[in-house]
Amino acid sequence: MKKTKGFIAVDILYILMMVLPFVLGIVIKILTKGPSEGISITGAQVYFEIPMPLQNLIIGESQVNSLLVIVAILGLCLYLTHGLDVKASLKRQHIAEWAVEVTEKITVTNMGERFKGFAPFITGILALSAVSSLITLMGLYPPTSDINVTGGWAILVFILITYYKMKAGPVVYAKSFASPVLMAPLNIISEIATPISMAFRHYGNVLSGSVISILIATGLQGLTKMLLGFLPGFLGQFPFLQIGLPAILSLYFDIFSGCLQAYIFAMLTMLYVAGGFPEEEYNLRKAKKIKINGGI
Repeated sequence: MKKTKGFIAVDILYILMMVLPFVLGIVIKILTKGPSEGISITGAQVYFEIPMPLQNLIIGESQVNSLLVIVAILGLCLYLTHGLDVKASLKRQHIAEWAVEVTEKITVTNMGERFKGFAPFITGILALSAVSSLITLMGLYPPTSDINVTGGWAILVFILITYYKMKAGPVVYAKSFASPVLMAPLNIISEIATPISMAFRHYGNVLSGSVISILIATGLQGLTKMLLGFLPGFLGQFPFLQIGLPAILSLYFDIFSGCLQAYIFAMLTMLYVAGGFPEEEYNLRKAKKIKINGGI
């Protein structure tokens, strides 16, 4: 495929959509946060509040960084799908097709052929969650470290789970809590605990990783001063013990753990939705409707 000047210009625009959001996030952080001394473990910074009837709408680092991540992911999707061709002459199209095939295979394997259309939604969850955790590598506050963000995702997924559980009708959904009858209270508690556990699992793992990394890095700095502080001049102030280990921890907590939690959240979404869908009752209800509408 021959790339024209217009094609290249659009490509540059999409690349800027991927890069500029993170540059903007770094600029905002520099302008709004002053330097801190020692250990600094704080939540997301609040920029401003919008008055609302029940509770003020807070706009802070979590919300802004989430929006920046969404814009960057949109830019990536537009870039990968720009210039699609039947012959797939561009390498990016091969990458896009591979990503679609992998996510469809994962979705069908865990949810069944009926839920094949869920692949884009699952891809969105994976991308949003993973990138939201990985931006900590750029010094930005990860939205997944905010319980309000992961809680919002969990509530959205819970609504989706409930919707598919009620596909066979509200009566069948209500009866599912009384199977068996003695377990009804525990079944109700388990239903309520689903979004709570999903939110806290994701939030807790990402936040704990950030806290552990900061504590170890700060501890190594203090240990360096204690053991090597006697060295003259610059050598006595250089954090020798901070070289290597914090980077290795970052590989685990920021990259591996962040991507792992994104995969777990997406996997739980698939299992809860597919597992809660009453397929047999739904097919019976559907057959009954067809029989009534057909006048049989």
